[in-house]
Amino acid sequence: MRAIRHGLGAFASVAVLLTGIAVAAEVRAAPAPAEELPSSAPATGEPENFGASCRTVVQGSTVTAHCQNPYPRTDRVRLHVECERWWDVDSDSAPVDVAPADYGKLTGRCWKEVRSAWVTHQPADRAPEPAPVRGS
Repeated sequence: MRAIRHGLGAFASVAVLLTGIAVAAEVRAAPAPAEELPSSAPATGEPENFGASCRTVVQGSTVTAHCQNPYPRTDRVRLHVECERWWDVDSDSAPVDVAPADYGKLTGRCWKEVRSAWVTHQPADRAPEPAPVRGS
C-alpha cells in the first residue's frame, strides 16, 4: 500500500511539473501587448518616412557603413568612430547625401581597436512646400 502512495505522489508531481512547463511555454509564445501609437505628429515636426537604413561593419580597425534610402527625401548621413585607445583620435566622416532609392558607403578607421561606431541622419533638403491654392 505504501508503494502505491509513493507512486501516486510521484505521478502527481510529474503531472504538475509538465502542466507548469506547458503553461510557461504558452506564456513565452504569446505575443507582447501592442503599445498604443501616439495619434499626434512627431514632436520634431519631421515626417515619419525619413532616414536611410544603415548597416555598420567593423573589421579590425576599419569601419564601413552601408546606407540605403528607401524614402522620398534625401538623407545626409555621417559616420562617427570612437577608438578604444586614449591616444587614438576619434573621427567623424564628411556628410554624404543619400538620395531617394540610392545607396551610400562611408568608411572610417582607428590606428588600433574600434570602441564604437554609429551613423547620424539629417534631412539634406527641405520638405516640398505645398502648392498655393488659387482663390475664386
